[in-house]
Amino acid sequence: MHNLGQTRSSHQPNHLLLTADTFVRTTLPGMRKCVAIVHVGPALGTRFTEYTAEFEPGGELGSTAAQRFVFVIEGGVEVLAAGKRSKLHARGYAYLPEGCEHRVVATETSRVVVIEKPYQALDSVRPPRPIVSSEEAVSPHPLENDPGLQVRGLLPDEMSFDFAVNTMVYQPGAALSMVEMHVMEHGLMMLEGGGIYRLDNSWYPVTAGDFIWMGPWCPQWFGAIGKVPAKYLIYKDWNRHPLAGARR
Repeated sequence: MHNLGQTRSSHQPNHLLLTADTFVRTTLPGMRKCVAIVHVGPALGTRFTEYTAEFEPGGELGSTAAQRFVFVIEGGVEVLAAGKRSKLHARGYAYLPEGCEHRVVATETSRVVVIEKPYQALDSVRPPRPIVSSEEAVSPHPLENDPGLQVRGLLPDEMSFDFAVNTMVYQPGAALSMVEMHVMEHGLMMLEGGGIYRLDNSWYPVTAGDFIWMGPWCPQWFGAIGKVPAKYLIYKDWNRHPLAGARR
């Protein structure tokens, strides 16, 4: 049945909701047997790019001049970096610093979240190191002592890293304790379950597979609805002064 122009997707000045019915696939330079759904990037004014890469077996990402974070949603990939070959399955992830030569090759049909961002160096801090791990290897902690809302920080909270990536799991009925407004921007991929997201002055039903971008100071709040937990992967810029990268 034709959708008659209806969609939950929405593009507003300070936020974006993209749903699967509006996804457009493209091939980025260097990709082989792989396509990208580009969710957000500098064309929207962001300082990072996030996309979902869909691989055929043997498919490969292209190279990047930026630092790169990959998180496997489905399937499996091999990451070749720093002379090591590592296998990642669902919920596995890798952080690859700027300038680190690497390859990401699918061992089977796969879907992978990819985040890329030019690195903001600090004179007094060493650049970050490559990381290959899995979500299961990271201990969760409750957000603001709420046992129904568990957070896993996938990157070390160290000044060398200029962004953070977390997973957040909400038990049914759990919600953020406040409407947040802050300088960081977010890229968010819904992985499981669903709920209601407030973005600015709009409330959106969201479900697994949706992508959200939140600009700086966009009012934001989430509450889980349904009979299963809601889970998302969320990016934020981090550990840098608000003037870093400002135009002179």
